[in-house]
Amino acid sequence: MTQPCAVVTGGARNIGQAISLRLQQDGFRVIVLDIEEPEAETLRADARRVDLSDRDAAEAAFAEIAETLPVTALVNNVGIVRPALFDAVDLDDFDRLMRLNLRTCLIAAKALVPVMRRQGGGRIVMNTSRVTLGKPARSLYSASKGAMQAMARTWALELGPQGITVNCVAPGPIGTSVFWQNNPPGAPATEAIVNAIPVGRMGTPEDVAHAVSFFCNAQSGFVTGQTLFVCGGVTVG
Repeated sequence: MTQPCAVVTGGARNIGQAISLRLQQDGFRVIVLDIEEPEAETLRADARRVDLSDRDAAEAAFAEIAETLPVTALVNNVGIVRPALFDAVDLDDFDRLMRLNLRTCLIAAKALVPVMRRQGGGRIVMNTSRVTLGKPARSLYSASKGAMQAMARTWALELGPQGITVNCVAPGPIGTSVFWQNNPPGAPATEAIVNAIPVGRMGTPEDVAHAVSFFCNAQSGFVTGQTLFVCGGVTVG
């Protein structure tokens, strides 16, 4: 029996790494696409170092994977934040975020959906964010992630008859290096975020990976077009 393959963009660090390792545990051969080499040794053999904001490089990387591997799962995880309040938003950052966060999803799906069709189905998961519900200083990030969620719902309708589900996982406060970079430990605003989490703790990358694992499971074929907030209850009420 051929081992199922999963592609994880931005899978070398933080949440992406946790997702990649979890899918390995679930039996997938995991192909990481990232500008960095994976920290986890088990991910390095199948990793491709590529700048996914470069359209030509991204298309070439996904085309090579599509030609050689039986991919049945795609996790669109790569992304950058560029936080800024409204008056400080940089239009150049708009282009940067949309190229990496959003366009990569489309490049990846255009290459890999035909592979999934040939195998009778597949799973696409978008890693979005709770900021789609609104958060100060996240104009561009929330726009890119909200667009991902909207695109996922459209794909769910179009690809569902072909056995391909498309869902989103939207993390809330997750203790990654990126979170602490944008929310300095000990700062009043950071403490307010942490103290407002109903379950009483910060989320972990593994919490997000568990949700992605569910959507990628072969038995999850009756769930599509959905967004699951992995947020410790922050989005409630």
